[in-house]
Amino acid sequence: MIHTTVESDEATRLRNKVVDQLVNDGAISSPEVEAVMRMVPRHAFAPEATLEKAYAPYSAVITKTDEYGVQLSSVSAPQIQALMLEQAQVRPSMRVLEIGSGGLNAAYLAELVGEAGEVVTVDIDPVVTDRAGRMLDKHGYGRVRVVCADAAEPLDGLGEFDLVMVTVGAWDLPPVWTDRLKPGGRLVVPLRMRGLTRSVSFTRAGDHLESESAFVCGFVPMQGSTAHQEELLLIAGTPEIGLRFDDGLPAEPSLLDGAVTTPRVEVWTGVEVGRGELVDTLQMHLAITLPGFCVMAVDPDLDSGIVAPSNKSFSLAAVDGADFAYLTVRRTEDDKNVEYGVHSLGPTAAAFAKTVADHVRDWDRERRGGPNPVIRVYPAGTPDDEIPGDRIIDKVHSRISLAWPPA
Repeated sequence: MIHTTVESDEATRLRNKVVDQLVNDGAISSPEVEAVMRMVPRHAFAPEATLEKAYAPYSAVITKTDEYGVQLSSVSAPQIQALMLEQAQVRPSMRVLEIGSGGLNAAYLAELVGEAGEVVTVDIDPVVTDRAGRMLDKHGYGRVRVVCADAAEPLDGLGEFDLVMVTVGAWDLPPVWTDRLKPGGRLVVPLRMRGLTRSVSFTRAGDHLESESAFVCGFVPMQGSTAHQEELLLIAGTPEIGLRFDDGLPAEPSLLDGAVTTPRVEVWTGVEVGRGELVDTLQMHLAITLPGFCVMAVDPDLDSGIVAPSNKSFSLAAVDGADFAYLTVRRTEDDKNVEYGVHSLGPTAAAFAKTVADHVRDWDRERRGGPNPVIRVYPAGTPDDEIPGDRIIDKVHSRISLAWPPA
């Protein structure tokens, strides 16, 4: 590749610094990904940001918002890009389809597939594709094909690919993505399940897709025909408390109308975690085991203290009839760890708080430190008895199974 931008010594220093950090953190594990992340000038694809912000290892650069400030497009954080590139296992001569165009990731992919490979990047927004095309041309990646289209609809004339890499948050997996995969191909996608997003690397296993790896991430959501909005339930009597449901509201949400008129029940689990400990399996454990799983958020401008979560913008929560509960934490006496607790409100809040607390203890005993669940994707309409798993999530185009691997 020919890079037309003459960059400063400071840009080179910052790029090498962030790559060194990602290698030390384990986000970069292969020499190929390390090489391309040292080579491609990230800041050149994020001119909206200062050099320091462009090379912040865990921060995205927002490139487009709507009139309400909602993020529509971004250049993902270096850590996320590194992890997804490692998941993708890109090799020379591959044909790669990228869904969600920012320019930078397509440049990484172009370096990895080499002159004998091919990269096609697709986005629904012409502003995004125009920007990506200009930057790719400017910095020596003009052979990347940039297409403006809804990637959830048939993509005629593009052929099959060794890798489909989705760089935008997806709630569902449209058939065209798997239809475009060659035998043995791989799909890497940030997939939202019950309000939790994981970057998942899938391969085909007979009639379904099966996960190879998954890690926590956050992405700008897809637009177009597969766009999906979470549903928000505001608890009656207090507009400050919102419960976000990813797969439909409870059957009778009005049952919660009196919940905040009851005393708050607090149960502490005895389960302690270190402040830097990964608890992604706890999130998935609750999403699998609690039928009314959701995410609670509290409006900080209206907060009256009815609820007291440790994270007001994102708290794991659940609903059971007329009761709701959420997780919180408190510091241990030695200030080294935090302990999980459950707060619950409603007419039978004490019983529900105990149920949720028992699930946290089950996680501590059975799942903590272990592998994530296997994620399988089947076509919509597949009968239940043909789908193994501990939780089945129905989407429009697919049925997603979450299954803990055998102990």
